[in-house]
Amino acid sequence: MAETYFHSVGRRKTAVAQVRLTPGGSGKVMVNDRPMAEVFTTETMQINVVRPLIECGKREAVDIEIKTCGGGMVGQADAARLAIARALLKMDEALKPALKGPGLLTRDPRKKERKKPGKRGARRSPQWRKR
Repeated sequence: MAETYFHSVGRRKTAVAQVRLTPGGSGKVMVNDRPMAEVFTTETMQINVVRPLIECGKREAVDIEIKTCGGGMVGQADAARLAIARALLKMDEALKPALKGPGLLTRDPRKKERKKPGKRGARRSPQWRKR
């Protein structure tokens, strides 16, 4: 018998996270085939990743497998959070108010601005000299 799961994708900056949410689990979260605590080392990032589960009260009811690539650690954690929220929504449409209220279904659109010619960065001009 094939295991049923809900698949979803989340993005943040240049990070991409693919989530496979399996109902009826024990609450374990694996990131890139490693425990979440090994990949997301700070407690803040760990809480951020599982926040959709906490808001819905499903923390111990589902198993989650996350594949992340690109970006940095914080971007990957935010991408995983969005992907988990979307997978929960696929699993149960009644969870939408609980996820939408805290803003967990919103993709953060902020990205790094490109460097412009004649500038030192995206906007920083070279230092002006009078003489």
